[in-house]
Amino acid sequence: MTSANPDQALTRAIALVEATQAAPARRPQITSFFDEATFTASHVVRDPSSQACAIIDSVLDFDAASGRTSSTSADAVMAFVREHDLHVEWLLETHAHADHLSAAPLLQQELGGRLAIGEKITVVQQAFGKIFNEGSAFARDGSQFDHLYADGESFRIGNLEAIALHVPGHTPACMAYVIGDAVFVGDTLFMPDYGTARCDFPGGDSATLYRSVQRLLALPDATRVLLCHDYKAPGRDHYVWESSIGEQRCHNVHIHEGIAEGEFVAMRDARDATLAMPRLILPSVQVNMRGGRLPEPEDNGVSYLKLPLNLL
Repeated sequence: MTSANPDQALTRAIALVEATQAAPARRPQITSFFDEATFTASHVVRDPSSQACAIIDSVLDFDAASGRTSSTSADAVMAFVREHDLHVEWLLETHAHADHLSAAPLLQQELGGRLAIGEKITVVQQAFGKIFNEGSAFARDGSQFDHLYADGESFRIGNLEAIALHVPGHTPACMAYVIGDAVFVGDTLFMPDYGTARCDFPGGDSATLYRSVQRLLALPDATRVLLCHDYKAPGRDHYVWESSIGEQRCHNVHIHEGIAEGEFVAMRDARDATLAMPRLILPSVQVNMRGGRLPEPEDNGVSYLKLPLNLL
């Protein structure tokens, strides 16, 4: 089911969180895996009343110096799913990541499930298709994914209810997934002591991110917030990838309650101007816009990635 009115979608998401909080036995069971090499948290979300689960924002290990991929991070997720005899229904991506390669195709091959992302991935494919000078063989219609979520679309993981919310700003295609009493926000928010995502990638926009975050902050205070990354803010000696909407609203250093849009935009744009490009942005986006698949092998059987020179 799709809502054309974002406010209606948010109202339904709030109702879902409140209904789950009123029935604790229905809360999704969440197990997270942290890849320190890319500072990425991947999440296995299980329906407590069945063996159904979803895997969110998986990681395929990549060594940029050698150009080799490996599956250490994905292997840990697969071992957990098999150990607990879980049935993977969804492989969810919050966006086309710029800091790690997705392991979704490997997980799908080994565990099954449908690969999904937000429908605005087509905007990302158009932009980066030009940047990488991809030919007509590269489809820009999102067909590399099994399903493209519209804003406000409802779906299920077993008996768990979930709603997809479009939260652009970091990228045009960013989605947050409200699953029971938890929301998986991708790169939109970090831990309160670290702030918010950058907005200087193609199609990003700080004012748009501000509005997206306000939408998320309208969820109930006790909503669990599961993040895609943590970088250990200064003064903190351990990684954390879960907070709450209440903590974000009161304590997020970039966008807590009382921060006006203009103030946020000025801060975010100035900060972004000082940031280096992510170490793996060129291989990551090139692969992730293809649903995590490597480019088609050439006539020697080898896949190649492009490095556009003096462009980004």
